[in-house]
Amino acid sequence: MEILNNYQGRLFPYAYNILGSAADAMDAVQDVMMKYVAVPRSEMENETGYLVKGVINQSINIRKRNRRSVGDAVWLPEPIATENADQAINRNEIISYSMMVLLEYLDPKERAVFILKEAFDYSHEEIAAILSLSVENSRKVLSRAKRTLKGRRENFKPAAGSTEVLQRYIETIRNGDTEALEKILAKDIAVKTDGGAIKIVAPVVTGQQAVIDLLSYVYKTYHHSLSVKVRLVNHQPALLFFKEDLLVNCQVFDIEDDSVKGIYSIVDPEKLKDRWHLYCMSLLGP
Repeated sequence: MEILNNYQGRLFPYAYNILGSAADAMDAVQDVMMKYVAVPRSEMENETGYLVKGVINQSINIRKRNRRSVGDAVWLPEPIATENADQAINRNEIISYSMMVLLEYLDPKERAVFILKEAFDYSHEEIAAILSLSVENSRKVLSRAKRTLKGRRENFKPAAGSTEVLQRYIETIRNGDTEALEKILAKDIAVKTDGGAIKIVAPVVTGQQAVIDLLSYVYKTYHHSLSVKVRLVNHQPALLFFKEDLLVNCQVFDIEDDSVKGIYSIVDPEKLKDRWHLYCMSLLGP
């Protein structure tokens, strides 16, 4: 049983990086582990290779089944706490939130090749074996993925950004100090909000003044009575807003040179349900 738990933690980042959903990633890993226990060890030359290949291909299949159109509405990945890297799941292998958002522009196979090569440093020979491609085809898929992401590239694990910036941000919002807020937010800042199937939200708001108006309205209307915690989510600074013990909003910040250039706001109840909330809180404490 211990070996299964160890493998599950090691396999989770592969599935999550492809799917962007912790729940789907857990399903993919569980499906492969169930098949794994039924296969005689004598028929398995490389257990780790067998499991990685199975999880990646299962994740691709799930992603194809749940295919989304980026242009129709804002769909943001499910946030993962990465403040503690020594837990059962190797959070060092979880991709940054900004990159996860950008990878939505790739099809499932492009995303898998790109992640294996760029995030896990697999060779094209290894990728070809996992995805049943030729080595040349693997190179072509990677090249196509890079062309799609050209001009949109972000780091897989960016510098977390100063938490001091978020502390200043919170204070300016609380005080309604728009002049101070202008100094924190980039001129071309964008706020993307995922409200899921239930929440009615403004999906994308761009430009400093429009964003200031939005953030001020949201704080005065919804957030002023909530408790807030500063945490790391997918290696980026984030604000978690709680109504009593319920997580109601996770805002992930893109910070560069002490300036906020983007905010990803997740209010979809399915992505903030109790399972993730309890998991996050048990990891990070008060």
